[in-house]
Amino acid sequence: MATPLSTAKHDLGALRISDEHRKSSSLGKKIKYALIPVLIFAGIVAAAYAFRSQKPVVEVAAAAKPDSGGRQTLLNASGYVTPRRRATIAAKITGRVTGVFFDEGTRVAEGQLLATLDDSDAKRALDSAKADRNSAEAAIADYEVQLKNAQIALRRADQLQKAGVQSQETLDNATTTADSLKAKIALAKQQVAGSEARIGEAQQAVDNCTIRAPFAGIVVSKDAQVGEMVSPISAGGGFTRTGIATIVDMHSNEFEVDVNESYIARVEPGQDVKAILDAYPDKEIPSKVRTVIPTADRQKATVKVRISIPNLEKYNFILPDMGVKVSFEGPAQTAKDNKGPEAQAYVPKGAIRTDGGSAYVLRVKDGKLERRAVNVGLDRGTDVAILAGVAPGDSLVVKGPENLRDGDKVEIRQ
Repeated sequence: MATPLSTAKHDLGALRISDEHRKSSSLGKKIKYALIPVLIFAGIVAAAYAFRSQKPVVEVAAAAKPDSGGRQTLLNASGYVTPRRRATIAAKITGRVTGVFFDEGTRVAEGQLLATLDDSDAKRALDSAKADRNSAEAAIADYEVQLKNAQIALRRADQLQKAGVQSQETLDNATTTADSLKAKIALAKQQVAGSEARIGEAQQAVDNCTIRAPFAGIVVSKDAQVGEMVSPISAGGGFTRTGIATIVDMHSNEFEVDVNESYIARVEPGQDVKAILDAYPDKEIPSKVRTVIPTADRQKATVKVRISIPNLEKYNFILPDMGVKVSFEGPAQTAKDNKGPEAQAYVPKGAIRTDGGSAYVLRVKDGKLERRAVNVGLDRGTDVAILAGVAPGDSLVVKGPENLRDGDKVEIRQ
């Protein structure tokens, strides 16, 4: 029995942790805890380095060449192509669409059928009105036959009464019968007139089930399909269409631009304008100011100016809602009119930055920024004349971070 007990004691002693192991384990934990701040600091440094190595993204614009020749640009503005004749075609009644005979881009003539609505109820009302008219006309025919017989009886009674054969009462009864039939005929004719009016109303309801083009143009939007409900007013919780199609008269296209009210005095009707569409920057469109809308937008502090396009048929690429930039031209100048230094280039206002009252721009060359001091000239609306410091064609930063510095590497937003 002594042997097992000694063996058990020997096994329990083997489970004890020596002092050396305890010391080494405590040291390892201390090293781990000491490394945690070091690793966090290293991560912060790596993130900061990665952030600093990231290039800021900027938007650039090229400095424009100054005007050549005898005409000076007084003002620049931007806007859109807007047709003077543009209509969303809608039904006059609420109904279900049974036919659509156009698609986007379809050229339509004035009065051309665009769509049809379900006209079964309207046609039944029309047939009922016609039946009422026919019934009244048939009653008139019957009353006229009776009136002829009554008039014969009246003449006979009149002759017999004069001969003393019949009494006055018989003559009066014959007269009353004839007059009554005349009144019935007049009433029936009024009923026919009322039926004709109802027929016209019912026919108008049938005609309202066909939607036609009010003028010649091009369909730019198809707003309803067969089976949908349409109505002249919004109804049905958004499930009812309020339009069938949108038609634009391409021969009525013009430019509509917003001019800052501070520069509206430079614009007058008939003034020559140079327009360039954003979609076709290489095509210049000569235009003229048609009218200045006599009201200002108090929110934007701008005034709308409408610009007509002479010989519009030559520019079939002009489409509604295209963006456009226009330049309002001044009178021709001579050498005597040139006073002061001439502009070397024109740049957007967003490219001009200030530092302590001095103006400068940030030029982008080979992916790096180059700070250049500039001498600013006359304001031309969205652009500013540069008298010195910038050459035409230079790429200048117009949008980007505020902390950009000379020599920074940047990435150009495409």
